[in-house]
Amino acid sequence: MSLYDLSTHSLDGHLKSLSDFKGKVTLLVNTASECGYTPQYDGLEKLQQTYRDRGFSVLGFPSNDFGGQEPGTPEQIATFCSTRFHVDFPLFEKVKTKGDDQSPIFKFVAAAAGEPKWNFHKYLIGKDGQVIKGFSSRVEPLSPEITGEIEAALAG
Repeated sequence: MSLYDLSTHSLDGHLKSLSDFKGKVTLLVNTASECGYTPQYDGLEKLQQTYRDRGFSVLGFPSNDFGGQEPGTPEQIATFCSTRFHVDFPLFEKVKTKGDDQSPIFKFVAAAAGEPKWNFHKYLIGKDGQVIKGFSSRVEPLSPEITGEIEAALAG
């Protein structure tokens, strides 16, 4: 089993197979529009722009699990992300990152690297769809810790 065996819905409601990312390195992030970490969208988009031509993508999963900080509709989330942060990376439907109704995607990543403790928890996924490492919300997207791991995964 790998992350790339799972499917979900895009933010606009279309079924999307994560197998589209097979062979790429991805950074899966639970996002929220009204969080103190929301400015990390800038860094996430910079990662997308810097590494996408080398086989990398950020995958954003809005969640309202922590402090009710993603109350928006899919349309509101899309507008916020595109106008405020010029997000170009894929955004998916709002998901449950923990608890009884936890999304299969977050069950998979949490089993390998622990459940997210807050918004903007990041999981680096290798080309094979396996979790390489998790990063807490406090770790900035452009930190050497994350960029170094991305570089190593892309080289591997």
